[in-house]
Amino acid sequence: MLTIYNTLGRRKEPFTPLREGHVGLYVCGITVYDHCHVGHARSMLVYDILLRHLLASGYEVSYVRNITDVDDKIIARAASNGEAPETLAARFIEAMRADAAALDVLEPTFEPQAVGHIDGVISMIHRLMDGGHAYAVDGGDVLFAVRSCPGYGKLSGRKLDELRAGARITTDERKRDPLDFVLWKASREGEPSWPSPWGDGRPGWHIECSAMSTALLGVEFDIHGGGLDLEFPHHENEIAQSECANGGTFARYWMHNGMIRVDGEKMSKSTGNFLTIGDALADWRGEEIRFFVVASHYRSPVDFSQDAMAAARNALRRLYTALRGHAVVADSANVDPSFVERFVAAMDDDLNTAEAVAVLHELATELNREDTGSTRAARLASTLVVLGGRLGILQGDPQAVLQSAEGKPGDGALTPAEIEALIEERRAARRAKDFARGDTIRDTLAEAGILVEDAGGQTTWRRR
Repeated sequence: MLTIYNTLGRRKEPFTPLREGHVGLYVCGITVYDHCHVGHARSMLVYDILLRHLLASGYEVSYVRNITDVDDKIIARAASNGEAPETLAARFIEAMRADAAALDVLEPTFEPQAVGHIDGVISMIHRLMDGGHAYAVDGGDVLFAVRSCPGYGKLSGRKLDELRAGARITTDERKRDPLDFVLWKASREGEPSWPSPWGDGRPGWHIECSAMSTALLGVEFDIHGGGLDLEFPHHENEIAQSECANGGTFARYWMHNGMIRVDGEKMSKSTGNFLTIGDALADWRGEEIRFFVVASHYRSPVDFSQDAMAAARNALRRLYTALRGHAVVADSANVDPSFVERFVAAMDDDLNTAEAVAVLHELATELNREDTGSTRAARLASTLVVLGGRLGILQGDPQAVLQSAEGKPGDGALTPAEIEALIEERRAARRAKDFARGDTIRDTLAEAGILVEDAGGQTTWRRR
């Protein structure tokens, strides 16, 4: 049974959908004022893999991934470029879709754009005002009254009094409380605007997502996902305004993927380590970037570096090498049940892709031991491709993929650091009496031409 770490409660919970056999999934998408970066890639891929697993588990999925196409950043960037905001947004929407395609990300069921849901935003603001949760101020803005929401802070665990004490002194004296946030923002001359009862303006960022999710999934749905950086205030504000406007529960399970650092540092244009998906694709295939993402648990922070990507390339290459020479047919009716069971168990455990990848490596080791053309080899090869497909990998022709990687960065043997890391992992497995895992790592090293020797309580290695 699938379990999910629910940020709302900070614990793993068995997943039970509202409607049997169907999942409503909403994921915060991109604000399209620039090219997507590798942090966006991780979020795209994490929820793509969740979607694939849900589909493989037999669920029908309504997957909504929104696009924020009206925003202060879009307006400012367009003004600096001397172009219309809608022109800039359209350009970066196409770039985002090209990046997603290069990463083999499945298309969502719905991809709403904020400008298409203005009426829904205005309707929700009306309900909030009628319930005493929002108020209009001079100048045409409408604000959400945070203190009117008794459950505010339940997602992030933050308390209002602590937030109030730590808040910067607001320069906007129109606010009843410094924590109140904008639902409707009056537009300046020349900016995109829509008519409303409070004057021409545009939606606040937070309420855009509430309006889009409600329109497409209903007032209550199963899973809401996004990056950890969105937990507060964006997702906290989504919950507050949605539940105050509609009553009841908003999203039942909240999933947050960890952040990506680049070469050990937070991504920042000012430090020169801002890496777009296009930059990464210049050096690495989309499948290699995907493998880098699935090799770690989605909630853990990861570091995007040349060494990490080289390790991902080599690990993926070892899986393709195991398939080379076999008549590979992805036949879900011809799979090894023991490997399928272990793979599914890993994925059901809060989407533990790292453990699922370990199962694939063990499967590849078994395949390497079989004679080409044997019945068992065909079954193992089919299993490897079928299970790889659930992660969006191993769907290419092995020979073609291996040839295409030649001469790319990271080509060649395992580095000493990679070898030591695998040996330390083997030591940990042996200490835990997981001897099967220890043997698998030893086999993996042997396939890479590394001879491991245990003597006198010490482990040494050398290249053959």
